[in-house]
Amino acid sequence: MTAMEKRATVSLASIYALRMLGLFMLLPVLSLFTEQMPGSTPKLVGLTMGIYGLSQAILQIPFGLLSDRFSRKTIIVIGLLLFVAGSVVAALAIDIYGVLIGRALQGCGAVSAAVMALLADLTQEVHRTKAMATIGASIGISFGVAITAGPIIADHWGIAGIFWMIALLAALAILVVLFVVPNPEKITTHRDAEYIPSELSSVITNPDLLRLNYGIFALHLILMASFVVVPLLMRDAGLEGGKHWLVYLPVLVTSMAGIIPFVIIAEKKRKMKGVFLAAISTLLVANLGFVLLHGELIGLIACLWIFFCGFNLLEATLPSLISKTAPGDLKGTAMGIYSSAQFIGAFLGGAAGGWLYGEFGPASVFLFSAAIAASWILIAWFMAPPRYWANLLLPLKNVSPEQSGEFSKQLLTIAGVEEVRLHFEEQAAYLKVDSQRLNKDDLNQFLQQWR
Repeated sequence: MTAMEKRATVSLASIYALRMLGLFMLLPVLSLFTEQMPGSTPKLVGLTMGIYGLSQAILQIPFGLLSDRFSRKTIIVIGLLLFVAGSVVAALAIDIYGVLIGRALQGCGAVSAAVMALLADLTQEVHRTKAMATIGASIGISFGVAITAGPIIADHWGIAGIFWMIALLAALAILVVLFVVPNPEKITTHRDAEYIPSELSSVITNPDLLRLNYGIFALHLILMASFVVVPLLMRDAGLEGGKHWLVYLPVLVTSMAGIIPFVIIAEKKRKMKGVFLAAISTLLVANLGFVLLHGELIGLIACLWIFFCGFNLLEATLPSLISKTAPGDLKGTAMGIYSSAQFIGAFLGGAAGGWLYGEFGPASVFLFSAAIAASWILIAWFMAPPRYWANLLLPLKNVSPEQSGEFSKQLLTIAGVEEVRLHFEEQAAYLKVDSQRLNKDDLNQFLQQWR
């Protein structure tokens, strides 16, 4: 990477991290504090937990498309300002309705697609996958830090303190956009990073992608439904809210360490489908355990650890499966629909979790989550074993449309090159390659011939 590409990658990853840090800090504490606010009911608590997902799902693709027509940075700053506004509204709220409105406004700051498009504008094709992986890592780190820090901050400054901190973090992200992120030379559509409306039917009719979209929908539905009640149950079992981090920190650290061998088995040993089904089954076991043990602190902690083993593994493998399954030039569209499914799941999980808790008690929330996990197992059981193909982008600057047939034909003769799609309007070749079989020397020699 050039110095400019490194700066772009790190600064855009920090924008993701600052924004997600704020959102994740609320996850373990929001139900604890909103339960005590004027006007609160379990239904409203659940809706407050999930409402940001609804506005995210509605607006993230339009924001991405707007960033193609206008300045990327302008759209991102507008989204972050909405996020700040929502955080301030929630911080000043005197009842649960104010928090609900604030959370909905937070979700309107749907800048993820625009950030990824800007990243694509600022990186060369050969480095883009690495840059996107850096952003993915920043989200994972944010989750671990935030879910541990949330209870500590809330214990000292209350839920309003967290919302003020979220507003501050988002304001810092705006400064990063304006003064640190480089300006792109031009705005270009990138099929590996952006949603392409004309390709929608190709993606939504792909049964394997639909199964994966249901998977991320189910995963975040279960997560949000569970966290409507788990913090309340730990408090009722005798653990003060300010000490919940003493559970989350070791649970997250040990569960993340525990999944590393399975990630290696899935990727290196090419046992992805088996590991994937086992991880979903872990969610099912965790929720059935919650049904039986939700009244005991030790039981809650044990089930939470099992839950996060499955959750962390699935959160890591689902994007990898999307990348492997979607054609190279449809990856951006596939990821856009995948993200929308994730946010819809978060919204419905919060809403359903709150309603079930209020009507039938905590066991019903976990039975519902277990049923969703069981349905996911059935759907995933029939998915085709993934092709272990990685995405590779090559520039087409010295290739004319008349030479496209010969260019593709020669590429496909190289060992490990499995699929080639050319898009001259982007000056990019989208390849699917088998990394274990790819003859890199032949590929480099081929590229030298076409320079």
